Amino acid sequence: MQQKKTISVMIPCYNEEENARPIYEAVRDEITKSCPNYNYEILFIDNKSKDRTRQIIEEICREDKNVKAIFNSKNFGQFNSPYYGLTQTTGDCTISVCADFQDPVDMIPKFVAAWEEGYKIVIGKKTRSKENKIMYSLRGFYYKLIRKMSSVEMIEQFTGFGLYDKSFIEVLRNLGDSTPFIRGIVAELGPERKEIEYEQPKRRAGKTHNNFYTLYDAAMLSFTSYTKAGMRIATLLGFLISFLSFMTAIGFLIAKLIWWNSFSAGYAPIIIAVFFMGGIQLAFIGFMSEYIMAINNRIMKRPLVIEENRLNFDTGADKEAKE
Repeated sequence: MQQKKTISVMIPCYNEEENARPIYEAVRDEITKSCPNYNYEILFIDNKSKDRTRQIIEEICREDKNVKAIFNSKNFGQFNSPYYGLTQTTGDCTISVCADFQDPVDMIPKFVAAWEEGYKIVIGKKTRSKENKIMYSLRGFYYKLIRKMSSVEMIEQFTGFGLYDKSFIEVLRNLGDSTPFIRGIVAELGPERKEIEYEQPKRRAGKTHNNFYTLYDAAMLSFTSYTKAGMRIATLLGFLISFLSFMTAIGFLIAKLIWWNSFSAGYAPIIIAVFFMGGIQLAFIGFMSEYIMAINNRIMKRPLVIEENRLNFDTGADKEAKE
């Protein structure tokens, strides 16, 4: 008798007490209804929630041995924790799903069907969103900008929601990147993929954890990891401003020689030039610092996360596979 394949579903959490149990039930019911010929493994990875999320996950783990949990010792950020969660799954494929229901669980059977067709990566691509239209438009502009500036063909409107074959999960385990950006890694290192379009629904409950800082962090990580444009712009703009400054100085010298003491432009041009050059220098020093910080993080080789506890490992579907 052929052994059933196992579908792993990885769900990252941070302060999701209102969504933890509903997302578990929705994922479980969808797999048992639409994919009855598969075993399932659901892995929650909690990024040091401050509400009752962990207690709820512990209750679920006691009820269902196919549910596993990893509790981080602190909040390790929006990229490290989900990436680490992917590498800790044991299924034949792993599906990444956010706990807030903005990744529709009814996409799971579509992902699995495409995977069975032979695709090692199947991703969800947003074509519409019921969230803030301004933010959706800004994200679209950002994706297009990164795509044009990057040497890697970046995927527009891709958040990480998708299915990954165990062979690609093994690539992620061995990558050794301490600041991983899964969206860029899929585009750069992933095999042929299938993209399935979907409309992003509203968050079911709770508040989004995205703010200006987290969005800026995501933008800078993709810029420093996959583009050279920042440093190229700094170099070219530096040469251009130097040339214009030199020509301006020559112009002032000629004017002074021709009109001698009658020519006086005052201090305004000097003050404007100083502030303009100072602003340009500060902007590009800051941009260069982002690259240096990215290099520094990678050189230090720190672990992605430090675990505080894990539940139900070596049980459930994982135990059945070993037996």
